[in-house]
Amino acid sequence: MMGWRALFYKEVLRFWKVSFQTVAAPVMTSLLYLLIFGHVMADRVKVYDTVSYTSFLVPGLVMMSVLQNAFANSSSSLIQSKIMGNLVFILLAPLNHWSWFIAYVGSSVVRGLAVGSGVLIVTIFFTELTAVAPIWIIVFAVLGATMLGALGLIAGLWSEKFDQMAAFQNFVIMPMTFLSGVFYSIHSLPVFWQTVSHLNPFFYMIDGFRYGFFGVSDVSPWLSLGIVGSALVVVSFIGLSMLKSGYKIRG
Repeated sequence: MMGWRALFYKEVLRFWKVSFQTVAAPVMTSLLYLLIFGHVMADRVKVYDTVSYTSFLVPGLVMMSVLQNAFANSSSSLIQSKIMGNLVFILLAPLNHWSWFIAYVGSSVVRGLAVGSGVLIVTIFFTELTAVAPIWIIVFAVLGATMLGALGLIAGLWSEKFDQMAAFQNFVIMPMTFLSGVFYSIHSLPVFWQTVSHLNPFFYMIDGFRYGFFGVSDVSPWLSLGIVGSALVVVSFIGLSMLKSGYKIRG
């Protein structure tokens, strides 16, 4: 049961060795989003009475970075190991499915939070931001990173080539992230699209995370916590079941 530490260390070291690409680049991308959208929309969009649009945008960008990078870490690691053929060395080690899950998902959480912290540090210089309920910030950041790390694990196990992984990311993760209220409040949408947004679990992650900063949100943070927690249990169960059965990793 202690073997997960070595695998966890290997996975953290894997992305940290190329941190300019895996950490610095996403931070720069989020900063560009803030500069462009904040400058163009600041005087045109009013979200909450007491919150400027630029301030509203920052938590969404932070959480979006956390989610996307947590997913990218576990998914890219598994698909690369499959294609390069070095996954066999991990299979030879006496590691059970829990060790795999903890190592891959845990390292994804580390990367997601590292990128999110970098985005937060850089963007707070451009707007005023307060933490009304910091516990909610931490809870949703960790839950969101864990869920996307587990989802990346599932995608990595399912994919057999880079095209399949790219399709999963471009047609599932990216749309759900961008349509989750990062750049807008769902109350500004027509009723039909508000209903659609409520079916997106990413919306609850970002809305609950944003509540921690402003104390206001589109839905109750407790509702968001319940939905995100339930989604995490389902995704984790699927990931653990795939690992236990050796899905597409054992001949």
